[in-house]
Amino acid sequence: MAQERAGPGVSWDRVYSVAGNIVAPATALSTLLFYFGYVSTRAQYLYFGLDVDSIGLSTQGFVMRSPGPLLVPLLVLVLLVAAALAVHRWLAPRLTRHAAVALGVGLGLLAAGLVLLLGYAVVGGWTYYPLVTPSLMALGGSLTAYTLGLRAASVRLRAALWITVAAAVFWANATLAQWSGTGLAQEQAGHLEDLPRVVVDTRERLYLRSPDVTETALPFEEGQTFRYRYRGLRLLVQNGDRMFLVPCTEKLSPCPHRSGSATLVVRWNDATRVQFLAP
Repeated sequence: MAQERAGPGVSWDRVYSVAGNIVAPATALSTLLFYFGYVSTRAQYLYFGLDVDSIGLSTQGFVMRSPGPLLVPLLVLVLLVAAALAVHRWLAPRLTRHAAVALGVGLGLLAAGLVLLLGYAVVGGWTYYPLVTPSLMALGGSLTAYTLGLRAASVRLRAALWITVAAAVFWANATLAQWSGTGLAQEQAGHLEDLPRVVVDTRERLYLRSPDVTETALPFEEGQTFRYRYRGLRLLVQNGDRMFLVPCTEKLSPCPHRSGSATLVVRWNDATRVQFLAP
């Protein structure tokens, strides 16, 4: 039987092979974007006392939020790689003559990173620990692997070092994504007045204790089912029929996030009536 073809001179086997080479990297890239978007978003809403899983964002939602925390690290990484390639021709002969010194520096940086890694119980509380440790391991591992490559050392050893470098870069990017989310949350918390204002009418009293939220009893009228109106709320994020609101008095501008303020979760259903107002 003649071989089944996808077109003139092109077999299905080759089509499947090419498609597999495309899909696998795309899947890996989507997974990475999801992870960094998740880390950043989790840190952002944890600042307001929210577990990101309680919001219920979709995978696409996390992927769409990933470019922000990844933009600067990726630009820096690409520039570093470009610079390394540009100076390779100039640096290689000098490293060949001073390979022992370069190897010692690389191993020293790598050892310093390993010491910090193993000493997590002692220095793990240092603010810059999750960035300094992987940076040392990445720099030390890169220099060591590069120098060993000039000396034609074991391929397996160099592969193990480059895997260590990749893991360290991943760790550093995750740290930067987390810091990016926290920084975004702090920026939002300092300017809550920029978020949409929300007026909520309810049938039952909510007993909110925040001093920034005002409660007004609505006049009784025939056919009126809503009894209380709440002002001084801002929309932080919405997913489906759930709105996550933060208190922000309308009398203050700017309206900073008060320490210990609660985030209110309101469902958009027949028991609530919501009005959105411009910031």
